[in-house]
Amino acid sequence: MQGTFYLLSPNQDQASQSSALVAVQELACKLAEYHYRQKSKVYIHCGSRTAAFDIDETLWQFDPQSFVPHNLKGEGLEGGSPVEIGFDQIGPSTNRHLLINLADQVPSFAVNFGQIIDFVAADEKLKAIARDRFRQYKAMGVKLNTHDLAQQPLNI
Repeated sequence: MQGTFYLLSPNQDQASQSSALVAVQELACKLAEYHYRQKSKVYIHCGSRTAAFDIDETLWQFDPQSFVPHNLKGEGLEGGSPVEIGFDQIGPSTNRHLLINLADQVPSFAVNFGQIIDFVAADEKLKAIARDRFRQYKAMGVKLNTHDLAQQPLNI
């Protein structure tokens, strides 16, 4: 298992915890789009029903030229869309290669993925929570690396 933590830059207009979370959600959607275009089946795990609906809405608002076929878990076609969004502790409805974790905790089903993406928001409280997730992934045997977006912006 491979994991990447994306460190969001504090200069991305994230004055509050809520704006830091919005920045994480937007990056998660961009990464989901990128990996969908690379033919990966993606599961976005959220910490709540509200967060899952927010991600669903964000993906619907992408430019029509950049549409990402997605659905909330339990909706849509049998087997789901290339990008599935959920919030329960059971995980995706079908096997998927990539987990994008937006929850405060590492889901127990994370061990079922070949690749994991997680985030460190530019907020001190959220950084502490991310450090706990980092330790949890390490304990699960995930090989982790970090990508500091301040030093190496994504070109996706």
